[in-house]
Parts: sequence; C-alpha cells; structure tokens
Amino acid sequence: MIKSVVIVGGGTAGWMTATYLKAAFGDRLDVTLVESARVATIGVGEATFSTVRHFFDYLGLDERDWMPPCSGSYKLGIRFQDWRAPGHHFYHPFERMRVADGFNLAEWWLKEGDHSRTFDLGCFVTPYLCEARRSPRTMDGSLFAASLDDSLGRSTLDEQRAQFPYAYHFDAALLASFLTEYGVARGVKHVVDDVVDVGQDERGWISHVTTQGQGRVAGDLFVDCTGFRGLLINKTLGEPFDSFEDVLPNNRAVALRVPRDPARNEIAPYTTAHAMDAGWIWTIPLYGRNGNGYVYSDAYCTPEQAERTLRQHVAPGMDDLEANHIRMRIGRNRRSWVNNCVAVGLSSAFVEPLESTGIFFIQQAIEQLVKYFPDARWDPALAESYNRRVAHVVDGVKEFLVLHYRAAARNDTLYWQDAKTRALPEGLAERLRLASSVLPDDHGIYPHYHGFETYSWITMLLGLGRQPARPRPALEHLDPARARAELAMVQSDARQLVAGLPSAREYLVSINEKGR
Repeated sequence: MIKSVVIVGGGTAGWMTATYLKAAFGDRLDVTLVESARVATIGVGEATFSTVRHFFDYLGLDERDWMPPCSGSYKLGIRFQDWRAPGHHFYHPFERMRVADGFNLAEWWLKEGDHSRTFDLGCFVTPYLCEARRSPRTMDGSLFAASLDDSLGRSTLDEQRAQFPYAYHFDAALLASFLTEYGVARGVKHVVDDVVDVGQDERGWISHVTTQGQGRVAGDLFVDCTGFRGLLINKTLGEPFDSFEDVLPNNRAVALRVPRDPARNEIAPYTTAHAMDAGWIWTIPLYGRNGNGYVYSDAYCTPEQAERTLRQHVAPGMDDLEANHIRMRIGRNRRSWVNNCVAVGLSSAFVEPLESTGIFFIQQAIEQLVKYFPDARWDPALAESYNRRVAHVVDGVKEFLVLHYRAAARNDTLYWQDAKTRALPEGLAERLRLASSVLPDDHGIYPHYHGFETYSWITMLLGLGRQPARPRPALEHLDPARARAELAMVQSDARQLVAGLPSAREYLVSINEKGR
C-alpha cells in the first residue's frame, strides 16, 4: 500500500496536486509538499477552461469563497484580435452550437446566415455577452442560462447546449497561497526549504529528497512540480523531453502586471489574444489588475523589442512596472510517470498559453493520477495507461494550436509566413484538406479526447478565415425553416440576456464586498 506522497515544488501545480490528493484519499495518505522560499513561481494571471470548476467542486469550494482572495474574475471565452486581419475579431466561447435537423448552426450559417456579421455572432449567444461585458450570473447568484430558460418557459437548457458557460481568471500566486492555507488545514505537511539532493535506491527509484535545513524527506511516490526545471523527472531520472518547436513557433514570453481599479473600470469577461508582428499579446482581466504578456519567437523578436512592444500596447507611461521574462519549454516528456515519480504541470508538458491549457493540464494530470494510483505492487500497466492518456491530451492540444497558426489568414510578416510553412503534426494536413470541403464533425478532429470539441475546431477555422468553398450539399434537400428560426432565436436570446444581466464589474464588486 502506498502510504506517503512527497510533492516537490509548490505554486499552482504543487498545491492543486496536494489538495486534490487530500480530498481524494484523506488521512489514508500522507501528503508532504516541499517548496523553496527562494524559487519564485511564474505568477502571471491565469486563464482557465470551464472544466476547472470540477476541481473546486471536488474540494468543496464555492467560487464566492475563493474568487475574492485570488483576484478572480469570469471568462466566457477568448477574443481573437487581428488574427484574420487588422481590426477583425471573433470569440471562441464556452458554448456548444445549437442543432437544427441534425446539422449544427455553423453548417446552416454557411447557407442561410447573415454574412455581414462574423460567424460567432450568428451562431452563439456568448459573444454578445462579451461585447457588452456582462456577468454570467445575475445579482442573486443564479446562472444566466437558468434565467433564460425560465423566462422562455424551458424547463432546462437543451441537451445540445448543456455546457458550463464560463471559466475563470485568477492570480496564480494568490491561488497557490489560498490552497496552501486550505491544504495545511486539512493535513498537508508543508516543508519550506531548499532541496539540495535527490536520493535514489539501487533500482534508480527516488527514495528521498534532502533539504538544506530539515534533512531527508522520504516517501513512496514523488510528484515533480518544479516547473520547467524538471528536477526529478528530467535532471534526476533523465527522462527525455520532446520539443514541439518544429511545429509551434513561440518559445519566449514577457509579462506585466498592470493595475486597474475595479470600482471604476469595467471588467471584460474574456481573455484577449491579440496577434502581433512576432507572436501575440494576452490580456487577462483579473479583479484588481490585468495580467498581460507577449508570447513570441526569439527568431523574429528580441526580448528587449518584445518588452518595448508590450509596454506600448498595454501600459504606456507605466515605466515602473516590472517585466517578467520567461523562456518557455515547449513540448512534453516522453513519459510523465517514470518509476515512482510523476511530473505534473510545467515539468510534464507545456504548449504555450494560447488556449489557456496550463491549468487544464494540471487538473487532467491529477485526476488521472487518482484514477491510476498505484499500490505496493507498482503494476506497470497503471503507469503505462497514465502516460498514454497524458500524451494523447497534450498531443491533441498541440495539434489544435498548430491549427491556429496554419489557418490564420494573417500573412503580413516573416513570423506569420513562417508559421504557415512549418511542419504539421501527423494527420493534421489531411484534416485541413477535408475542412476545405466540409466542416469537421466528431470524426474529423484529433482522434483522442484532448479538451477541445468539434465546435471549437469549427469556431477557429471559420473565425480565422478558413471555411469550405460552399455549404454542405445535403442542406439543399432540407427545409431551412427550423434552422432560420434557431438562428433568429440566437439573436433574441442574446438581446434578452444583454438587457437583463449585470455587468461583470457590478457582480464581481458585490461578491468582493461581501467577502470582506
């Protein structure tokens, strides 16, 4: 029986792992987290997937409890600015597409839609809420989807739209501090010390870590949350790291923390990815500030140029703001579980933050770790299954991100021209060829679950400017009446929600004041 887990490294990855394991196994598992006071986390504003709510639910945390101390805000989707052409934008929302006569609205939009507006405004409600900066919750805390159903006489959301409609933005360092307090109160042992050595037994398995002040910390299973360093998985166990730089262009980032007064300034309920000459700039609106960063390729931009561009774009005149330069390790370990060590977070994989997958990778990894948790027999099939699942998820996200660069209509700099000529992951070329004739369905996207559904592929293809030459021929044989009614209902629902919901700022101010 595995009785003890030692997590090396804190931050979001370490404390999400520690608290989740404690929530899963309670006092039956001894959990120790070792972190250095001298090793800073990257600490940028984090944007997430809508599935992150499952993590907080598992811990029994209500968002009104953790959002205020973590500078939390809502994320209804991602706004892609200038990826198609200067001045053009579209949204990738947390909203599945409606269906009419067996075909989703994107198919019908190609044939029947108003092409004077962008595709997303024709097929989704969420972009209208983003444009109007609306909260996904009413002032009494109820979810906007429920209020829409009640007013229209629907008992529940249609099954086809039953997706949680938002994710979160939060300060990663503040969340780590919040989870530290939460975890320690529930029995996680917290060792603040520098790891100076990693001990191994005769098999090469990790037996203990040695800390500078408190000596040896032994355990049965070790979790590497040391970030890009990969102290246990790479430096100690020598697991190879496979780079994705052959297919993804960016390898560096520079970040700024830009203050904003929530009492006076509106809060955008979405992440922005703004295409630039040598990469893209993120804007993550937290409650009390914006997290901003320029993700770029150092083949086309120096760190000094990137910082100058970022400051001009998001913080003109704020020269005292400290810039955080980050060299990103893009790719994944060949295996994330080796012997008795499991890598979680940046020590396992990273594919750049374009679709906010960092926290998703952490969450997915720890959920799978609980599912495949070993016993004293250390059945190798458990580790093999874990590694296969982690690899499939990371490789699927990699392919989806490559799609962004390959499908983007932008072609005005050497950076963007290079992004379109890089190698493609196996199978993506064929999927893109088919997409020029017909929109993808469930069988036309990456063949393993990886977090992005068919509607996401369709949204990015149409939003970025790549669409089939003509609508699907089958639609010519169908009566378009129901599809036209559903397209009209999108507009009606959007108008009602925009008129009835509070602003994101108004709602967030209310829950922050209640939390004081």
